[in-house]
Amino acid sequence: MTLEQILILAIVQGITEFLPISSSAHLVLVPLLSGWQDQGVVFDVALHVGTLFAVMLYFYKRTLQMTKGGVHVLTGRFSTNEAKLFGLLLLATIPVLISGYFLKDFVADGARSFKVLGITSIVFGVLLWVSDLFPRYQHGGLKQITWLHAMFFGVMQALAIIPGTSRSGVTMTAGRFMGFSRRHAAEFSMLMAIPVLIITGLYTAYDSMGTAVNWQSAAHEMLLGVGLSFVSALFAIWFLMKLINSIGFGPFVFYRIMLGTALLVLAL
Repeated sequence: MTLEQILILAIVQGITEFLPISSSAHLVLVPLLSGWQDQGVVFDVALHVGTLFAVMLYFYKRTLQMTKGGVHVLTGRFSTNEAKLFGLLLLATIPVLISGYFLKDFVADGARSFKVLGITSIVFGVLLWVSDLFPRYQHGGLKQITWLHAMFFGVMQALAIIPGTSRSGVTMTAGRFMGFSRRHAAEFSMLMAIPVLIITGLYTAYDSMGTAVNWQSAAHEMLLGVGLSFVSALFAIWFLMKLINSIGFGPFVFYRIMLGTALLVLAL
């Protein structure tokens, strides 16, 4: 891979992973529009590691709480706040694991076309706009999330297996429909990314074990990819959490509709 490829792919992954504009659509588009060869699963793992580190650092207090919660669950202390947060995130992760298992072949074979990416970008962009359109009762934060809330978050997240949907976008949509503030919907969406990124990274690494890799050159590419995706993802999270209450989701919806329209034109 060239330095230009590493820079662009890492920055695109880092920025789009947590903004509600679909990282998968952009990572599919980059090689399609540039003519580059696919970057390979090893580099994909590196990019996921960088974004994982970013969200864990930004929400380090929540990350520690989740880690303690896992320990509490393993030791039978189910009634603590930490154990509840761990359980809620675990519950919200199950649906996407199921959809990923049953739909992975469909996604790999035919769901990465310009047509699919264009339709999902527009449809789920409009859904995000509708969820954010009307003022409603707002819950008092993450402490108010119930098991039913977590399950709905998880079911909506399962739709993100379809390229162009946007995992962060569809889960923020779920949060807004359930009456959570933009900030709290975004925060829980990003916390949901932690187990998903860990599982996705481990599975991809396991799946690529038989792949022939030139580790001497790959190590340099991976380290650079991790660093760049980490920095860009950290900036994207900061940007979203800093401005989300004032700018809303409108700019992201507009961008998705414009992107989707351009993709459908390319599909023709």
